Amino acid sequence: MKLSKFKFNLPDELIALHPAENRDESRLLVVNKSTGKIEHKNFKDILGYYDDQDVFIFNDTQVFPARMYGNKEKTGAKIEVFLLRELNDELRLWDVLVDPARKIRIGNKLYFGEDDSMVAEVIDNTTSRGRTLRFLYDGTHEEFKRALYDLGETPIPKYINRPVEPEDAERYQTIFAKNEGAVIAPAAGLHFSRELMKRLEIKGCNFAFITVHSGLGNFRDIDVEDLTKHKIDSEQAFINSDAVSVVNKAKDKHRKVCAVGTSVMRAIESTVTTQGHLKEFEGWTNKFIFPAYDFSVADSLITNFHLPYSTMLMLTAAFGGYDLIMNTYQTAIKEGYRFGAYGDAMLII
Repeated sequence: MKLSKFKFNLPDELIALHPAENRDESRLLVVNKSTGKIEHKNFKDILGYYDDQDVFIFNDTQVFPARMYGNKEKTGAKIEVFLLRELNDELRLWDVLVDPARKIRIGNKLYFGEDDSMVAEVIDNTTSRGRTLRFLYDGTHEEFKRALYDLGETPIPKYINRPVEPEDAERYQTIFAKNEGAVIAPAAGLHFSRELMKRLEIKGCNFAFITVHSGLGNFRDIDVEDLTKHKIDSEQAFINSDAVSVVNKAKDKHRKVCAVGTSVMRAIESTVTTQGHLKEFEGWTNKFIFPAYDFSVADSLITNFHLPYSTMLMLTAAFGGYDLIMNTYQTAIKEGYRFGAYGDAMLII
């Protein structure tokens, strides 16, 4: 499978700059894998496709305010710092990306906040853009994290080409987010409102929650034509016994299992028994799924409309079938569906 097969022309105006007014009122395109039939629905119509004892698997990761802006010592040059993950809470060490990277060297100090209340020192180069920062802060770890996050902003993707707005803090987060660690929201989960979740519960549907801390690797450019040579960034995932029990019980009863988002699908496919059952997992996964691929756990997928060349599009095409999904994307463009994290959704059954 070649990278060039995932090129398509996406008009800029179809990239959603804001979410739908209500979470569950975005549009929903439903495509049937076996028949190729396409239906145009509203997201809350998802109720009509699932019944008693069917299972939804959600990603309950919580996005933190990862994008910060600081100034370099002496020159005062403005530097964007994107927090990736905390490396050592005692030493206040963080793995970050900096932009522009060429201006930042080991030993440089960066100042954050109107009164330069937060100072960080560059102690290591990890990649061309990556650095390790040591934040110089005397308070407790809780006080430090609070101060750090007060300086950060919601890390909406750069392709959402507008300034961050107050509503983003709530809307670029699922209603069930609870385990902090992601810098990318699990977009498929953004469509679920409390009302919709309650209606699914009343209908008898069951929920399994796993944690996948989605990272910027989802947006990293692929620079090889042969996809077998691409290495995807590792992401931290946690699948506990409760989730395993809910999913495997549904599979044993031949009930539907829906993966809500590509992050969920990648994680559950990383830890499967030979019988197609889910296993407990705690660790890192760099599983890269593209056509052709045999899926073991979920038999349906909810996902947003992804940008050209993205790994999320590749996984979607692997699940739905390359030709069907790429043709469906052309239908979505023609029908004016909105793309990206704040866009509309697709259900593949």
